Amino acid sequence: MSAPTATPVGYRHVYLHVPFCARRCSYCDFAIAVRKHVPWRAFADSVDAELRLRRAAESCDVLSTLYLGGGTPSRLGGEGIERLFAMLHRHIRLEAQAEVTLEANPEDVSTEAVAAWRRAGVNRVSLGVQSFNDRVLSWMHRVHDADAALRAVETLRAGGIDALSLDLIFAAPDTLERDWSDDLTRLLALAPDHISLYGLTIEPHTPLGRWHARGEVEEAPEEVYERQFLESHLRLQAAGFEHYEVSNFARPGCRARHNSAYWQTVPYLGLGPSAHGFDGSERRWNHAALAAWESAVSAGGDPLEGAETLTSANREAEMVYLGLRTIDGLELRDGEEARVATWRRQGWIESVDETAGSRIRCTASGWLRLDALAADLTALRSRS
Repeated sequence: MSAPTATPVGYRHVYLHVPFCARRCSYCDFAIAVRKHVPWRAFADSVDAELRLRRAAESCDVLSTLYLGGGTPSRLGGEGIERLFAMLHRHIRLEAQAEVTLEANPEDVSTEAVAAWRRAGVNRVSLGVQSFNDRVLSWMHRVHDADAALRAVETLRAGGIDALSLDLIFAAPDTLERDWSDDLTRLLALAPDHISLYGLTIEPHTPLGRWHARGEVEEAPEEVYERQFLESHLRLQAAGFEHYEVSNFARPGCRARHNSAYWQTVPYLGLGPSAHGFDGSERRWNHAALAAWESAVSAGGDPLEGAETLTSANREAEMVYLGLRTIDGLELRDGEEARVATWRRQGWIESVDETAGSRIRCTASGWLRLDALAADLTALRSRS
């Protein structure tokens, strides 16, 4: 596409996709670009071109959150992040208390890099730990080992970044003989203020997908997935964490503000290859391939690959699904209490406020059935 697409006024959240990785993880089907040497200068220039195209200085309010995801944004290093942020600040402004998150892998965390990230304005890091078991990390094609994750946490805190979110992946295949309870113990010992836990899924176009197709790997049984999810829920809650979204836990006052905006369907601007954005009525997404995105913006064109205007049915389905995936819950409509009565008896939902039971939320057991519950309630609403 060659014609610029104007963006509406009112964005307070920006997501920037940085695709570079040192290696593709065995389970990953994200839009990434594996590079030994990261072309951070050229990437910053391309982001600058997209921002100029979208007239972000006019279309963004003062930002509440800025999130650099990937890929592995920490692969840009200290100098690359500083250059990128210097460019961003020509287009956008941040609130004094804005949440500025950088996704990082342990092997990229150094004293020098952390100092540069702090100078650039990063005040929160989401660290991809995934496991504290070196055998599991090697099987996942992770570059770091468990000791590197521990050193990274120490280095980040020593450098002044205390707002840390740690990611782990559960439900690894039984053949790895992983001790999930030990991973949780080691995770809690690091005392982060935010934790994200994701169940391992097998995607077809990944190394893991190919291993599975050849019969070399089997998914963890459903009972293992459920047991590890529920153990995580109980142990992290006992340690003072709020299980506020199906995959996310936070200490009081430490919820991820940027991701929470997604779950509340707040408009946000997406930049970079494969980035998605939402203007309140339309979802749009950029070319996923780095080369296609770069080619479009360097020619002064819009890197948009597609867009979808939400119908009333889309909005209804999203409202139900997003409501049920957080502890803030969903308001039931007249006549729906009878439909969900079975869910209550099974222990899958509870009232958000016991004195006014019309607002429900999923329990941990209910979250294990989130897709089915959301589909059932959406189907009911579509017929009313």
